[in-house]
Amino acid sequence: MDAQGRGRADDIDPADQWVLNPNTGEYELRLGSSAPQSGVPSPRKPRPSEAAPPARSRSEAPGRSRPETPGRAAPPRRRRGAPEEPLPGRRGRRPAKKAAKGRKVLLWTGGAMAFVLVAGAGAAYFYIEHLNDNIASVSDDGASTGGFSKDKAINILLIGTDKRTGKGNGSYGDAGSVGHADTTILLHVSKDRSNATALSIPRDLIVDVPDCPTTQEDGTQKIIPGTQQVRFNTSLGQDGRTPSCTMRTVTELTGVKPDNFMVADFNAVKTLTSAVGGVEVCVGKDLDDPDSHLKLSKGTHTIEGEQALAFVRTRHAVGFGGDLSRIGLQQQFLSALMRKLKSNDTLTSPSKMLDLAEAGTKALTVDSQLDSIGKLKDLGLELGKLNTENLTFTTTPVIDNPTEKVKATVVLNDSTAPQVFDMIKNDVSFTAVKERKKKEAAAVAARLKGTKAPASEVRVRILNGGAVAGSAQETLSWLQNEEGVTKSENAGNAPAPLAKTTLEYAPDQAGQARRLADLMGLSGSAMKPGESVTNDQGLPAMTLTLGKDFEGAGVSLTAPAKAPEGVQKSTADKVECAK
Repeated sequence: MDAQGRGRADDIDPADQWVLNPNTGEYELRLGSSAPQSGVPSPRKPRPSEAAPPARSRSEAPGRSRPETPGRAAPPRRRRGAPEEPLPGRRGRRPAKKAAKGRKVLLWTGGAMAFVLVAGAGAAYFYIEHLNDNIASVSDDGASTGGFSKDKAINILLIGTDKRTGKGNGSYGDAGSVGHADTTILLHVSKDRSNATALSIPRDLIVDVPDCPTTQEDGTQKIIPGTQQVRFNTSLGQDGRTPSCTMRTVTELTGVKPDNFMVADFNAVKTLTSAVGGVEVCVGKDLDDPDSHLKLSKGTHTIEGEQALAFVRTRHAVGFGGDLSRIGLQQQFLSALMRKLKSNDTLTSPSKMLDLAEAGTKALTVDSQLDSIGKLKDLGLELGKLNTENLTFTTTPVIDNPTEKVKATVVLNDSTAPQVFDMIKNDVSFTAVKERKKKEAAAVAARLKGTKAPASEVRVRILNGGAVAGSAQETLSWLQNEEGVTKSENAGNAPAPLAKTTLEYAPDQAGQARRLADLMGLSGSAMKPGESVTNDQGLPAMTLTLGKDFEGAGVSLTAPAKAPEGVQKSTADKVECAK
C-alpha cells in the first residue's frame, strides 16, 4: 500500500504525518505508536508543573503533539485540502518558489581555520533546541567589542587549531598538541556588506603576546603573563591561553578589535565537506605529500572528508613547501567551499542543509556572544548579503626573520603591513566595488580639486573631539611652527566626541580648506561644507575637529585607497589551481 493509502486511517490528512529526519535529510511518514519511529530528537516532555497539552485535533498525526515555544505562537492549523504551510526553517513537501536573494541563507565554513555560520536550520522548534545543545562556547574575557552589530562593520576572528582530537586524527603530526592557533583568519565585512576581506595571519609570525586575563573552569579569573617575540600560534593553548588571548594578540598586531571568535579543529574540515557532498579544487601539477597523506593528479577533483583535510594540511607538495604556501592552498579551498555553499545544489537540498547544521554546530567553539542558533543565524544573515566576488583573501605581508640563519619564522613587512591593517581598520575594500568607488571619487572631485590658498592665509580654530588629550595644542604648534599656518588657534574641547576628524568651512573658504586638507591628509569625506565661525580676532575661520581617528600631528588621516603593490590577494569567486 502506498503512503497516501496508509495515511487515511481515522480521516487524518497524510501531509500531517510527514516529518523531516535530520539523519537522512528525507521526509518520513510517522504513524501511530505501533509503527516504528524515526531517530529525530523528540520534543522535551513537559514538567509536572506544566499544564497538560491540549487535545489532539483531527489534523494532527497520531502519537505526536505540536511543540510549543514560550513567547512564540504555535503554527496555525489548516483545514484538510488547504495548502500546507511549512514550519519556520522547514521545507514543505512540494517544491517552493525561490526565495528572494536578500533572504538566501549563507552557511560559512572554514576548514583548517574555522568558520561555519548556521543560519536557520531544523524541521521544527525542538530541532533548534537540539542544535543549540551542540554549540560549545567560552568567554571572550573582555577581549572583544562585545559582539557584532548589524549597523556596523563586522570583524570575526576565525581560528583553526592543530589539536588532534576526534576519530582518526591522532595519527596527524603532534598527537599531544594542546591546540595552538595553527590557522588564523581575521574576517572583515564592510559596514554596507558590499565587500569583505579575509586576512590570513601566518602561524610562524613573530609577535608579542600580551598579558591575558582568562576565565578558568571554576569561573575564577587568572592573568596569563605575556611573552615577547614568540610565534603567533602560541597565543592559543600555550600556558593555558584561550581564544580570547589570540583575540588580544590580533588587536595588538593589527589595531583591529574583533567582535567575535570561532574555533574549530580537524574534524570541521572532514564533516563539513562531507555535508555538502565535497568541494571542487584544482591542482596545476601532480601532488604527492606523504606527510599530509595527499595524493592528487593534475586537474580538478572533488574532495571531502579525510582527503579534504589532507588538502588543507599539505605544504611540502606546493609552492616553496612552507606555511605561507599552505595558506594560499587553504584560501583556494575556502573559496571553493564558499562557491559550493552559495550554489543552488546546496541551498535547495534539505539533506545538505541539515547535515551542515549538525556538522557546523558540533564543529564549532564560539565566544559567549554567539552561543545560540539565533545569534549565529543573525550573523549568517548579515554575511549572506555579501557577493563572493567581493570577498578577497589576502595574507599579512611578511618577510623572512633577518635574525635567523636557518629561516623558520617571519616578521612583519613594515613597508606594506601597516597599510593593509589600515585598510581593514578604515573599512576600505580590497576589491573594486563600483558603487563605493564612484561615491569616493565624487567626494574627492567636489571637495579636494581646485586651487589651494597659501598656508599663511588659512584661518582655523582647532577643537579636540575625541583625540588624545593635548592633541589640539600639538596640532596648533605643528601647523604654526612647521607648516606656516599662523592664523590658527586652540579652541578647546568640542561639544561632543566624533569618530572621524572633520573640517567645516564656508563656500568662500574652499581654497583654505583644500590647503589644510592637503597638509593634514584629510579625505574628501572629512571636509564638511557648512558655515564659518568667528575667531578670537573677530575674523571668519574654519573649524577643525580632531576625532578619535586622529593619531598625531603630521600623521595623514587618509586611509589607503588600494592595496600596496605586491600584496598577494585572490577573490572567492575565481577558481585557482594549486601549484
